[in-house]
Amino acid sequence: MKRLPVTKFGLAALFSASVVFAQADGGRDGATMQETEAGIPVADPLVKEKCGTCHTGDDKGNMSRISWVRTTPEGWAQAIKRMVRLNGLSITPEESRAIVKSLSSSHGLAPEEARTVMYLPEKRTLDETNIPNETMRGACAACHSYAQPLSWRRSKLEWKQLQDLHVALYSQADAQYRRPAEDSEQPVGRDPKDKLTRGEYALTYLPKVAGLHTPEWAAWSARQRNPRLAGQWLVVASVPGKGRFIGELDVAPGKAADEFTTSATLRSLTDGGTISRSGTGIVYAGYSWRGSSKGNAAAKPDDLGSAAREAMWFAPDQQSAQGRWFWGDYQEFGYDVKLVRATAAPAILAVTPGPVKAGTKGVRLRILGHNLPASPTAADIDLGAGVAVTKIVSASPKELVVTADVAAGAASGQRDVAIAGAVLEQAYPVFHRIDYIKATPETALARLGGVKFPKGYQQFEAIGYENGLDGKPNTADDIAVGPVEADWAMQEFMSVYYDDDTKYVGALSPAAFFTPSTEGPNPQRRFGRNNYGEVWVVATARHEKDKFGKPLSARSYMVVTVPAYQKWDQPEVSR
Repeated sequence: MKRLPVTKFGLAALFSASVVFAQADGGRDGATMQETEAGIPVADPLVKEKCGTCHTGDDKGNMSRISWVRTTPEGWAQAIKRMVRLNGLSITPEESRAIVKSLSSSHGLAPEEARTVMYLPEKRTLDETNIPNETMRGACAACHSYAQPLSWRRSKLEWKQLQDLHVALYSQADAQYRRPAEDSEQPVGRDPKDKLTRGEYALTYLPKVAGLHTPEWAAWSARQRNPRLAGQWLVVASVPGKGRFIGELDVAPGKAADEFTTSATLRSLTDGGTISRSGTGIVYAGYSWRGSSKGNAAAKPDDLGSAAREAMWFAPDQQSAQGRWFWGDYQEFGYDVKLVRATAAPAILAVTPGPVKAGTKGVRLRILGHNLPASPTAADIDLGAGVAVTKIVSASPKELVVTADVAAGAASGQRDVAIAGAVLEQAYPVFHRIDYIKATPETALARLGGVKFPKGYQQFEAIGYENGLDGKPNTADDIAVGPVEADWAMQEFMSVYYDDDTKYVGALSPAAFFTPSTEGPNPQRRFGRNNYGEVWVVATARHEKDKFGKPLSARSYMVVTVPAYQKWDQPEVSR
């Protein structure tokens, strides 16, 4: 196997996704920067061998820089890539994988720390609501996700080194850090003319919320154990535009204690179709699953049998998990997945068809699960307040079919379902009416492609809502009823006159699946522009109407932009 040569600098940069050479300038006071916090010793001989050329050790077992950071498997993988491309590290793929495993366990994140940023390895596109203020948004989330820095835990000095790295490598970072902090108080005794900057504020905030030593990590370091995941797991999944799925995932031991093979069977609750998938996975730090799987050959971009990557978070008790199985050139497709370990005890997975309207008599409900009682009585089945079982139509270990009456005065909201000790929380909603709908995602991004670059697609859904107790739409107490049937269309977003974006950006199918046009100049368009543009994607409900008898409608703002001509996780090491 070809190895890259080791330069005389070796691993002179910090072994992290955000690394800078050790510097003499300590900041405002100009003092030499030295670690004052206790490090986390490195015990793995392979890490010492591959990293010890430049990351020197001390008598406590610490290795310079490495012992003062913790991060996710993706963070350590980024670090190795940086060392290879910038500093000439010679390492094989097998050695790299072993080091990522080792450091993810000894210098990783606790489950509680990782859970809040799982949307980053799950490749979700969402609006981050965890950014504390505009100062931190400008300092740490103007160029990348806020989950990127929060996927790391560092000593105070290492946060300073990270900031120095950004100034050294990215010209815009220095300007960002020097801007005045928007919503932060000035330190006591500081000259009012000497405004606190974003960079200074970040260096006081991050060590508090993402410091090296935390109670969560101390506890997990003591209780971390090998993953014992072999056996059968029950699966509940959903895919935008495709509906809900239930099924089983069989997990078998792999070549190592933290490696597994998988075989999954999923059944659609919409049309009853079956999907089979098989794959492999690795569990890092005792809880963090990274894997891949595939089904049958994919005929369409959104084919549910497409080869997918998997990122899942297993609960510390190893009895449940949640995450995403995703695919697409821009990771735009994916199953939202929840797992629960199958045991001899009964379990409820789903209730169909879903929403039920208050006052409905004889509604037919399917309760799908595992080891359900074979001969239940109506009294054994609790469908929640205001909903009473009137008849048991059929019963089997995997499915109970019942009819029920819903009281006219039943309160709107989610209902739990309980049978023989098994409980499914928020199994289905009871509603009185649908007051408004949303076209989701409410802001969307698609990318032109198909000639030299791949397309970036977008799937939309119309979701119905009932106003909550305050009687107002779009407030926190509103009740999500679920998907509604809708007709779809695109309308011009009026930002540039006469650009006719709806004619050029792409096509929206009746099922709300958007396929963008090709990239490159279009001679048929004014000024020969590319097919990019901004449009409204409008959903008009087929059955739900407002108080004036007009169909409910909603719209989503979509930007159709150029391809991602170059994709990387670290610009300074991309090729």
